[in-house]
Amino acid sequence: MERPLAILCSGQGAQHPATFDLVAANPEAEPIFAAAAAVLGQDPRDVVRVADAATLYSDRIGKILCCTQAMAAWAALGEARPRVVVMAGYSVGEVAAWGCAGAIGAEALFPLIQERAIRMDAAAPADGGLAVIVGIRPTTLHSIVAHHAAFIARIDDVDTFVIGGSGTDLDAACQDANAAGARRVVRLRVAVPPHTPLLSSASEPFLAALRAAAPRLPESGCHLLSGIGGAILRDIDTGIEKLARQMSSPIDWAACLESCRACHAAAALELGP
Repeated sequence: MERPLAILCSGQGAQHPATFDLVAANPEAEPIFAAAAAVLGQDPRDVVRVADAATLYSDRIGKILCCTQAMAAWAALGEARPRVVVMAGYSVGEVAAWGCAGAIGAEALFPLIQERAIRMDAAAPADGGLAVIVGIRPTTLHSIVAHHAAFIARIDDVDTFVIGGSGTDLDAACQDANAAGARRVVRLRVAVPPHTPLLSSASEPFLAALRAAAPRLPESGCHLLSGIGGAILRDIDTGIEKLARQMSSPIDWAACLESCRACHAAAALELGP
């Protein structure tokens, strides 16, 4: 049996002026750039070259650029795309993974990405954010975030997490993680706390938008994973519900990677900035 290739779609946060250089002139990627430009109002290849840092890392534009890069890279592979894949996306990269898997076409996908960003921005506290915490036991971190009204947003490994919160709550949780012996504590360049209950009001309207886009199951040979629990998508209605719910629920990226291993993936290709 042919072993699949794991296709991993990055989340936002690593955009830079050369983001699209590898695929900018590839004709296979042109429809992706056109679909993104219809939402951005200008060609994404121009945006990354001229935008200042505040614009490049803003939530709406950052999400669109991130997903454009993943989908453009996948499209640029053309006939070299593997026939058997297992796909997963990190945060908004999960939306891009649905696009790469063919579950949602590019023309419908980019308005959804924009809608997702708008809903998250509207729901987020004014001083929300995220921080990476490395080198701390899960039980210790659970106690810290509960004490400070912060939340675990993503599980990346057995001792690597992203936490979310607002203002002094997030700052205090970071300070306590440092005091508890964390090897690394870094605030991320994001202005919202996704994958936490602070964005619970964003999930329901996005669920309605997703349903209206009428996604479909990926074609045979593509196993699409859910960020909530890492399970393979086998029912489109369940998949739609989970994709909407992950805006305000923790992502278990470690489980996604374990599912890639369980599928006997021969290697992994990351489609990210």
